[in-house]
Parts: sequence; C-alpha cells; structure tokens
Amino acid sequence: MQLIPQSPDIHAYMAADEVIDHDHPLVRETADALWTATGDAYSYAKVAFEFVRDTIPHSGDSGDLRVSWRASDVLGTRNGICYAKSHALVALLRAQGIPAGLCYQRLADDDGSNPVVHGLVALRLPGAAHWARQDPRGNKPGVDARFALDAERLAFPVRPELGEVDYPELYATPHPAALKALRASADRPELWRNLPTAL
Repeated sequence: MQLIPQSPDIHAYMAADEVIDHDHPLVRETADALWTATGDAYSYAKVAFEFVRDTIPHSGDSGDLRVSWRASDVLGTRNGICYAKSHALVALLRAQGIPAGLCYQRLADDDGSNPVVHGLVALRLPGAAHWARQDPRGNKPGVDARFALDAERLAFPVRPELGEVDYPELYATPHPAALKALRASADRPELWRNLPTAL
C-alpha cells in the first residue's frame, strides 16, 4: 500500500496535540517503560504495537460501553475502538521519536452491507524508505493482525468486490469524521450509530 502523506513535513507526524497527547505523563511513563525493555526503534515499535493490540481490549470485543478518544485516556481506561487504539499507538510511537500517522479503510459485512470506516496506524522507522501500516485493533477468532514492515499483516485485508477500500491518505491528526463520532458519542451504542460509513 503506497500511502500519501497529507503533510510534506515529517515533523507533523511527531507532534503532540489534544488527541495524540504524547506529552501527557501517562503516555511518557508507558513509552519509557516499553523503551527500557527494548532499547532500539524497531524493537520498541513492535513492543508498543503489541502492547496496544493485546493489553487494551477493543470495546466491541470486551463489551465496555465507555468511549475514549484521547491517547492518554485510552491508556488510562484500557479501552477503545480501533480509532482510539490507533491514537494510543501513534502517541507511544511519537513519544520515542518515531514518526507515525493515522490511516483508514472502508470495510463491510460479507455481503457488502453495513459499510464502516476502520482506523489504522502507519509508522516510519529511522532509515526506512516508506511508511508501514499496522493494525492495533486487537485479535480475536478470525482476526490475526501482526507487526510487520515488509508484508502487511492487517486485521482486515480489503475486498474490493464488496466495495471495501484502502484509503491512501496518511493523516498527522485524526480524520475529522472519526474524531467527531468519538467525541459526539456518550456511550458505545451511540458510537456505533455515529461511525462514518466513508471518508
């Protein structure tokens, strides 16, 4: 997948903001603890990915009704959907100087109905020539996402025949449609109704 960065400035993919708040103490502490256990950018990126994928349940799998969207809140509550978990992973990567951004897919049911936008992460390790997409959604039966730089191991490879799409844009900040759905929803059932169906 050839991603198209929405900003030509690599520093945009290192910045902290209200959502990707990698200057927050909890994000810094978590990033520092994970870095201490690894010590190099590749190992850290893999461990950070696995940490978000495996220790923060996707609220659709866990049944958690809370809606989190800020990276520090996702780490604090150990809860979130794909967008929120992506925010947390981007914050952890940026906290250790690894450029990271947000990208999206349009997915659907097996008959092509009920389209929804799914959130992913892309990172660029030092010396790498291109961005590599990762999916920290969380594994379950039928879903086996893995950290990979050469061949993607995403949770959901797209099926174009069903109208599914890999959006090529790489965003430095969350897409407004995804962020609006999170911020406007009091609980997960409301969030399910508010999820964007396309970008």
